[in-house]
Amino acid sequence: MMQAVLHGSMATQPQGVPTPSQPVLDGSQNAVSAASANPPGTVVIVFGPGQEGIVQVVAEVLGKPWTTVTSLSTLVGGSDAVVVGILAEDLKSSLGGCDRSSLVLVNTHCIDDGSFPDENLTDSCHYEFLYSRSPFFRRDLTRFLSLILGQTRPHEQLATKKRTNFISTTFPDVRAALSNLDILSVGADAVELRVDLLEEPLPDGTSSSVPSLKYVGQQVMLLRQRTELPIIFTTRCIKENGRFPMDDPYLFYKYLRRAIQWGIEYIDVELWLPEEIRRRLAEIKGNSIIMSAFHDFSGTWKWTSPEAHRLFKEGAKYADIVKMIAMVNTIEENYELEYFRSTIKAKYSYPLLSAVNMGQMGQLSRVLNTVFSPITHPLLPIIAAPGQLTAAEINEALHIMGQLPKRDIYAIGSFRPTPQSMFMEKCFNELSLPHNFRTLDRGPKGSIEAVIMQPNFGGAYVNPPLSSSAPYIPTMSAAARAIGLIDTITVDSSDGQHKFVGENAAWKGIRATLTQDYVPSAYRGRAAIILSSSESDASAAIFALRSLDVEPIYTVGFKASGPLAPGLEPFTSIQSVKLVEQPFVIVSALPPEKSLLVQPLLRHYRSNGRSSPPSTRGKVYLDLTSGPRKGDPLAVAASAGWTAYGIEDVNAWTTVETIRLLVGQNVPFDFVRMASGRGLY
Repeated sequence: MMQAVLHGSMATQPQGVPTPSQPVLDGSQNAVSAASANPPGTVVIVFGPGQEGIVQVVAEVLGKPWTTVTSLSTLVGGSDAVVVGILAEDLKSSLGGCDRSSLVLVNTHCIDDGSFPDENLTDSCHYEFLYSRSPFFRRDLTRFLSLILGQTRPHEQLATKKRTNFISTTFPDVRAALSNLDILSVGADAVELRVDLLEEPLPDGTSSSVPSLKYVGQQVMLLRQRTELPIIFTTRCIKENGRFPMDDPYLFYKYLRRAIQWGIEYIDVELWLPEEIRRRLAEIKGNSIIMSAFHDFSGTWKWTSPEAHRLFKEGAKYADIVKMIAMVNTIEENYELEYFRSTIKAKYSYPLLSAVNMGQMGQLSRVLNTVFSPITHPLLPIIAAPGQLTAAEINEALHIMGQLPKRDIYAIGSFRPTPQSMFMEKCFNELSLPHNFRTLDRGPKGSIEAVIMQPNFGGAYVNPPLSSSAPYIPTMSAAARAIGLIDTITVDSSDGQHKFVGENAAWKGIRATLTQDYVPSAYRGRAAIILSSSESDASAAIFALRSLDVEPIYTVGFKASGPLAPGLEPFTSIQSVKLVEQPFVIVSALPPEKSLLVQPLLRHYRSNGRSSPPSTRGKVYLDLTSGPRKGDPLAVAASAGWTAYGIEDVNAWTTVETIRLLVGQNVPFDFVRMASGRGLY
């Protein structure tokens, strides 16, 4: 019975959505990493009565035209990359005999009336998106679509970090955590939703022993609306310090499968579950990442036993990360774990191993583990596992052990103590980083070189940025070299040398801003106009647009001559404007005194108000102007039908990236943006 349910409970994985192969133990990478990021031909949005508006919003996020049909049989599979809407009732009557190989079916459901999708309808679709109308979080939809279509792969970025942590929300209702979520997740790279700890209130005043899918779905929606961090979906069993009963393994499959359909980034799959369930979850995981989880609370389990290697291999069959956790009684068992970790690293480059010991004696292993260390926070109601440490405690221990030496981190430019520098110091204090943060006015030629040559120099961000031709920074990222500007200087000591690396964080801040409300592929092949008084002021924006495959790019106010110049087309007269039917993006990098110059363009290319196809409409206006502007271009853009972003969003995302580059720590965008609302920029 279970096998029949497992094989028939979910629609076949559609073409265009990567179907990853099983992880291998010979050091090769998982196939999902190399899968195409191109979206499938047709995305079918299933909606309920009165909810047809979601089809247009999905189309706008994807940058595609849209239509509605009453039967899937009318679609020509994959011939046109469009968004198609269909009523749930019409879908039910048209599924029989329909070729869905080139379709991605997404069931969308508004929960405002307290209802929940029909389970049979959900099972007929590949994915499901739950949302509320008031308020509607478009960025939640963008994140969901970006993941399920392979447009963004957060794990690929996290896998390159030297150290990753995740915070576990142990609240019975995540709404209790939302007000503090920004501060809770400072230093975390992901947020774990402990589904088994959720307590769904019942009419009689008690709570359900197992929260319903309806309740869990609402909790997922609320959590994802309030954090940009990836989510880890965990259903921990009773035997492993959780609350889910173990008498019905299919219960776990039911919830974990639904998490995949909800577009959750990480799925925690306990190793004790039958292999058939673990295999099936790996087959249908799409772009979610599977974490195999093993916990032993007996205190007698040993890392030196053959069983440890056997369990790793078993977990690696169907997982991208193997998580192994054991209760220990002596400090020596941490050394045994480190030997086990070293043997695994020497033999396998994939999957990743996350391994820690529980209890007070095991805290050393939590400091030494570098892959998704579970952390806690004083504001959490309970600690998810014995011996968990905060991010600050881990950093303090690393410093004592000599793994996190004290360095001087600088802000170099026209600086005095500012809200931004005080914010950086606050982050260092919150994370218990040992570094000194110093502000330094840029002096005469050679002054920066004198600073970075100091033995305790640990990095700097520079405003205004340096030319990438600075001779004392011979190594730089490809982005910094192409853009021609260095705004962040890091120190690479990985090979024992003290090498300075020039980075550019600004372009990532621009790209992150542009992809808040549109998936990356929405920009592909679309026209952009950039206004600037100089090439250097526009270069980071040009690089960000090129990373999104924007073309052609028209320039106003400057002529490019650097590495980014090929392919740029300058506007030379008013006649040039008439040649561009409709740009998808307009970027202004003008100085404040010239900010009025962009307003005629915004009005000329104003949205024509048509709802379909959206590809003919003006879309995104990005204002990179700092300081008091003449007029209000953002208001003009919004009134003309553009999605408008200001320099504040770009600066916040750039700060997130800068902190990652300088100290390897994650500070969430929402936390930075909240601080910027109090005068950070």
